[in-house]
Amino acid sequence: MAEAHQAVAFQFTVTPEGIDLQMSHQALTEIYLSGMRSWKKRIIRLKNSVITGVYPASPSSWLFVVIAILATMYTRSDPSMGLIAKIQEHLPVSQSMSTQCQAVVSAVLFSTMLWLLLIFTMRLCLKQLLSYHRWMFEQHGKMSNTTKVWVALVRIFSGRKPLLYSYQGSLPNLPVPAIKDTVKRYLESVRPLMDDTKYERMTKLAEEFESSLGNRLQWYLKLKALWASNYVSDWWEEYIYLRGRSPIMVNSNYYGMDFLYVTPTPIQAARAGNSIHAFFLYRRKLNKEEIKPSRIPGTVIPLCAAQCERMFNTTRTPGEETDTVQHWQDSDYIVVYHRGRYFRLRVYQAGRLLSPREIEFQIQRILDDPSPPCKGEAKLGALTAGDRIPWAKARMKYFSSGVNKRSLDCIEKAAFFVALDDDEQGMMGDDPAASLDRYAKSLLHGKCYDRWFDKSFSVVYYKNGKNGINAEHSWADAPVLSHLWEFTLAFDSFQLGYNAEGHCKGDVDSSLPRPQKLSWEIPPECEEQISQSLAVAQALADDVDFHVFPFQDFGKGKIKKCRVSPDAFIQMALQLAYYRDQKRFCLTYEASMTRLFREGRTETVRSCTNESRAFVQAFDADVCSRLFRTALEKHQLLYRLAMTGAGIDRHLFCLYVVSKYLGVESPFLKEVLSEPWRLSTSQTPVQLSEMFDPVNHPEYVSPGGGFGPVADDGYGVSYCVVGDCMINFHISCKRSCPVTDTHKFGAQIRKALHDLLQLLSPTQKDHKQCCRSDVGYT
Repeated sequence: MAEAHQAVAFQFTVTPEGIDLQMSHQALTEIYLSGMRSWKKRIIRLKNSVITGVYPASPSSWLFVVIAILATMYTRSDPSMGLIAKIQEHLPVSQSMSTQCQAVVSAVLFSTMLWLLLIFTMRLCLKQLLSYHRWMFEQHGKMSNTTKVWVALVRIFSGRKPLLYSYQGSLPNLPVPAIKDTVKRYLESVRPLMDDTKYERMTKLAEEFESSLGNRLQWYLKLKALWASNYVSDWWEEYIYLRGRSPIMVNSNYYGMDFLYVTPTPIQAARAGNSIHAFFLYRRKLNKEEIKPSRIPGTVIPLCAAQCERMFNTTRTPGEETDTVQHWQDSDYIVVYHRGRYFRLRVYQAGRLLSPREIEFQIQRILDDPSPPCKGEAKLGALTAGDRIPWAKARMKYFSSGVNKRSLDCIEKAAFFVALDDDEQGMMGDDPAASLDRYAKSLLHGKCYDRWFDKSFSVVYYKNGKNGINAEHSWADAPVLSHLWEFTLAFDSFQLGYNAEGHCKGDVDSSLPRPQKLSWEIPPECEEQISQSLAVAQALADDVDFHVFPFQDFGKGKIKKCRVSPDAFIQMALQLAYYRDQKRFCLTYEASMTRLFREGRTETVRSCTNESRAFVQAFDADVCSRLFRTALEKHQLLYRLAMTGAGIDRHLFCLYVVSKYLGVESPFLKEVLSEPWRLSTSQTPVQLSEMFDPVNHPEYVSPGGGFGPVADDGYGVSYCVVGDCMINFHISCKRSCPVTDTHKFGAQIRKALHDLLQLLSPTQKDHKQCCRSDVGYT
């Protein structure tokens, strides 16, 4: 128990001669260095707050304004038009201050007020400029003169070298669409899914809602929009995520995969050492706001960075009615799970971040530790995988005091969670396709007890050196986490690297204290609850079917040559594939971001439209090509409307929430919110392509990640467009549903992609080898 002694700064013993006080120099040093690190972080936060607060100006610009005003005063000019004299008259000064000194102080005060006014004006101008969205609806490659002027003004008012959160105060608020526009778009979106009788009934419900209750609900929503930064995000987080009482495993959490074709090292501990070090380097950059603000690719338009704030040191805690997201300012350790035991691993020693080789050394200590789990400890994580109410009750009853509370606090306050698996995963063996499917299921749910699904994210390291990530969804959306994941993968392989034996580079300080094994006292009643939660989670996990495949016959390069949006192309392929698979159309969900606005998250693009239905039904007709282009244009229009705050579903969702607060029922809203999304889709963006080397190292590609099905009789489809020649698909469904099959649907997607490309470029007969890489499976 050396680590326990090191945690005590001093010990004392009462003897007949008095008190024998024993000081621990090492512990006091640790306390001092920890305090210094904490104060450094506070100073950095304060400095960044000042820089961000005055953006797009800079703190040094204040001195420039002061000098300019003083200089004009000495030339006997009065740029203040008498205001400096007025300030001097009302200046509370001591008798000892000379008239000239009073004039200087008054000039400095005027300069400061002028400087603040200029900052406010610049920020207001930038906010108005960022509220302009017409550029998004212009034809690709044809920029209007208005947009050219707008781009120039955005560059001027954006300032230089912005920090991560510099644009937050200048981002516009999400607008509330007109209720008649939302209702009109909604009716248009459900027309291809309803016969005449059902559509007529829904139209009457919509008209009644718009003319009566809708206006009342809209008034309250506009009032909230004036008061809050974003009228959607807080309600979306609470009611869609935190108030859900079903398991978050599979239903809410999502995953991300490692490189597809390469494993940088086969040594489990070494892979963990490099990537854990990279995670903490990213957190350091995040705390210092040194990460560049995300922008719409190819533009100067910034995206909201608010979701980054809770990336680390965050956990979701269960409650009987609603969960909460807790975030701590700092944490200098991670919690590691291995063979049923939980370990606390400190990654800072004497105020410095451990090197990758030292973290590898500590991870290997955990792997070699022969100690057995405490009674009830091995499957404790199943509580986070089961229903939320039993977990909330168990947490209150068995983990609110004593050693269990201390150990649970340790997990929840950790920077993130690490799981060391004894399995081997990745694309391998005689059946690489099946191995990818197993890999996806392992990352999404594991054994249902070897992940801590409440943590903001958990990193899994496999025996063969592969890794992956599982993320809780309430605190942020996938693009935010994928930015972290891409950085970690790239930094691990291209910056840190490994030695010839596959170990991390550098030396080891063998005097490092051993990782601390957490202790538990789990009573039999709690063990029974763990078993019940595990049974619920296991049934859910067993019912999930996955199919993951990289499509390499062609990619966005060939699609763009046909002057078509790759995303719209893939969405039309999914519509065609689903119709061939199910012989019907369905309500389709595609996630679109609304981070053009402050605290924006997502909006829904309803991809099944009248135009896409007409195209699919006429696929073999002569007019098919024209209908296809029309469907693509319609999808792009809907996507742009969603991005610019003119979507359908978030507005209707918030109107529904207001109706519940007011205690009124709306048959229209009730029916809208109960419609199942049988095809739920999302694209995982590639954001840090500059950190990789696709020319010299094309094999270093990640297939992205995926999620579970939203409807019991539907599909979940995630896709990631990598480079010009690859599209990765992650398809999920329920095995218990007799009409869905991921592999059959995957085959339909492949066929649809080829058919659509053939439709756009009929002169090219064979696309199968146009982009195929020399690596990977075919």
